[in-house]
Amino acid sequence: MKILVCITHVPDTTSKIQFTADNTKFDTTGVQFIIGPYDDYALARAVELRDQTSGKLTVLNVGESETEPTLRKALAIGADEAIRVNASPKDSFFVAEQIAHYAKEGGYDLILMGRESIDFNGGMVHGMVGEILGIPSFSPVMKLDLDGTSVTMSREIEGGKEVVEASLPLIAGCQEPIAEWKIPNMRGIMSARTKPLNVVEPVSEETQAVAVKYELPPAKGAVKLIDKDNVSELVKLLKNEAKVL
Repeated sequence: MKILVCITHVPDTTSKIQFTADNTKFDTTGVQFIIGPYDDYALARAVELRDQTSGKLTVLNVGESETEPTLRKALAIGADEAIRVNASPKDSFFVAEQIAHYAKEGGYDLILMGRESIDFNGGMVHGMVGEILGIPSFSPVMKLDLDGTSVTMSREIEGGKEVVEASLPLIAGCQEPIAEWKIPNMRGIMSARTKPLNVVEPVSEETQAVAVKYELPPAKGAVKLIDKDNVSELVKLLKNEAKVL
């Protein structure tokens, strides 16, 4: 079985976010980057499935040279090889187009990725890749089991969970608790240095969206304490200031 895991290179959730060039560019100074947390779940499950099927696991990232340490970490976790599409991930469609091209060329049976990246939180790439390739995509997937070419998945829906059965090939956008995160051990870190990391050029430069300006969320206001017996004042504030009623 050939498995492809698509990973993002995103700021650590504890990073302080700033912008430069009149709020038109993200300032990466001092920012620590990581594998997207949802992608980490996808990668962990992919390693288990690769071992179960004695298959091959490839990780792919659309990004420039600074993303290579992130790909090396994925190799240390257990991927067999890595592909870096040498381009900035400009928008969801651009990224999906790159993934679809190399997925089709590689003839992958199963494509896993996180349900969304934690920088833009679009949650659209898996659906776009499925549409381009003409294969089904499912998200968010919390459990995924293989039986030959048959896949059983549990996914989250509004008000509950849904169990779905489908046949390979397919795409799944993953989230917890599909697998436990895997931490690279010393053997994995050493072996990652010799595993192949191939850099390929993008198949297209077409984009569908351009970021014009970024804004930080407004600073949190002061906390107002209301006496537990003053219900009318609480209702008034929730209605007129918080505007949640």
